[in-house]
Amino acid sequence: MVSVSVKRGRLRTFATILVAAAALAAAVAPAEARRKSIKRSSGYNPPYAAMVVDAKTGRTLHAENEDALRHPASVTKVMTLYMLFEQLERGRYRLDSPLRVSAHAQSMSPSKLGVEAGETIAVEDAIKALVTKSANDVAAVVAENIGGSEEAFAEMMTRKARQLGMTRTVYRNASGLPDTGQVTTARDLIILGRAIQDRFPRYYPYFALTGFSYGSAWHRNHNRLLGRVEGMDGIKTGFTRMSGFNLLSSVKVDGRHVVAVVLGGRTGAARDRQMASLLGTHINRAYAGTRIAPTVGEGTAVAEAPARPVRIASADDDVPATTAAVTPRAPVGRPMIDIAATRPVVASASGASTATPSSGMRWVTGASSKAEPPKVEPARPEPPSRPEALRTEKTETRVAKVEPKIEPKAEPRSEPKTEARSPISGWVIQLGATDDEAKAKEILQRAKSQGRSTLAHASAFTEKVNKGGSTLYRARFSGFDEDDAQTACKALKRSGFACFAIRG
Repeated sequence: MVSVSVKRGRLRTFATILVAAAALAAAVAPAEARRKSIKRSSGYNPPYAAMVVDAKTGRTLHAENEDALRHPASVTKVMTLYMLFEQLERGRYRLDSPLRVSAHAQSMSPSKLGVEAGETIAVEDAIKALVTKSANDVAAVVAENIGGSEEAFAEMMTRKARQLGMTRTVYRNASGLPDTGQVTTARDLIILGRAIQDRFPRYYPYFALTGFSYGSAWHRNHNRLLGRVEGMDGIKTGFTRMSGFNLLSSVKVDGRHVVAVVLGGRTGAARDRQMASLLGTHINRAYAGTRIAPTVGEGTAVAEAPARPVRIASADDDVPATTAAVTPRAPVGRPMIDIAATRPVVASASGASTATPSSGMRWVTGASSKAEPPKVEPARPEPPSRPEALRTEKTETRVAKVEPKIEPKAEPRSEPKTEARSPISGWVIQLGATDDEAKAKEILQRAKSQGRSTLAHASAFTEKVNKGGSTLYRARFSGFDEDDAQTACKALKRSGFACFAIRG
């Protein structure tokens, strides 16, 4: 009896403990849920700015907060490279010249290449490390070898910015690591993005590298749009918590050339989508003729930006960027993006496509789902090791352009023609591009069936274009004047198609 009584007492005690634990959990759970809810609702919303400029005319195609102060983050390294290219041009360094690594450089926060104090790194490897890896330790190496100290080099960078007409930019370091005093504007970065191309055509091709090998490691370019956006040849990404996700870009398509910048993206993917949208929206407005804008360089006349007070984020929110945070690795064979389209389709890891809000670009389906190997071949050939060879590379055409032709026939064939045999005149409309010609023809057939009235006298064709080792097939209709082309595009967009009108 005593034993039974003891067991019952223990059971009652255990039950009491369970009830108490349940009550405690009930009390704690709402508090934990509230903390998570607050964290989710607070969001990350860095200050935004953007600008798109026609490089051939200097005309502004888009501007938002273009003169507001922002933190450049690793886009700073474009100026660091500008200063290094200048030393190469003057003959102080050669591409194989060694740069000494200091303890200060070794101590820099990630992203970094991992150079050690007492070692040397060749100038060309330093260039590649800054362009692709965005290595903060290498930025410090360049700064100390040119300026004696990073502080002195930052002062040199600021003076150079003023000479270029970057009226509101101030540099405190060569890497873009957090510093509340290191500021710039979207307008100033556009100036820099144009100037480095105009001043250093021999060295600018380095910005087209998709990666480079150093030691036993392969370092991929942080710019995920490179090789995916038709005509993109650089330039640089950047991120700190205070700046948000930044991207300075240059795109050349069908004789048009725009330089664009997005500052303050909430995520790397959101920044890339915004850049794609801006390029897709404004590339067709750029001038396709012979350049009429003067070369951008030291002493170029630039209108003074209004000096109004602008609040920027507190340094308390800033943290150094890490490679994992800024550039998550992705599968090989990521799809190309054709700027001519206006409604993106993003390929999933399995190759299936999902629609996203209109962004002015098209993300072509068919990406591989295989994991990335340790080393891949760059989509574009790496710049050679000698400046003379780089000069030759600069003369190469970056955007393959094929003059499409069609057979002179009043009524279009039901099957879109893959090739044409007579020049196109007037205007053409494009409904996107794909890496499969059959898919391009299918797009044309669907458009033809849904746009009978607007496409009654149009001729369908596909145009094959090679882009850095990848092949795209543009789905196009020809035979319009400007008004009819715009009318046809509007009608097709209402039917769910991407559409872009351009002079043939």
